[in-house]
Amino acid sequence: MADTPEAVQKSIRTYMFVGGVLFLGTIITVLVASVPWLDVGHHGFDVMDAILGLAIAATKASLVAAIFMHLNHEKKAIYWIFGSGFIFVIALFGLTALAKYDPIHDNFFYDGKPAPAVEK
Repeated sequence: MADTPEAVQKSIRTYMFVGGVLFLGTIITVLVASVPWLDVGHHGFDVMDAILGLAIAATKASLVAAIFMHLNHEKKAIYWIFGSGFIFVIALFGLTALAKYDPIHDNFFYDGKPAPAVEK
């Protein structure tokens, strides 16, 4: 924590700067979602818009975690725990991509009939 008035002023400046960056990130997110000439990729919401939105959200979340939650002053164990959360999220995105791009095309699942009963 801050012990001197100079340290308090420095931390206030840091918080105000990060708050401004978060506000600017929110404005950029709204503009990208609503202004047609800022639309990346194809017209309408597509993969590129999702990637851009997630990149902005990840940057904002990292700033909040590092500065406002004081993770930038923690021990290495916290970094390992925090990093494993990111790895888990990336793995979940990968599983979602696998399910989307390699769906099950089997009449057993999609013919509308109930599954056959298993006799014992």
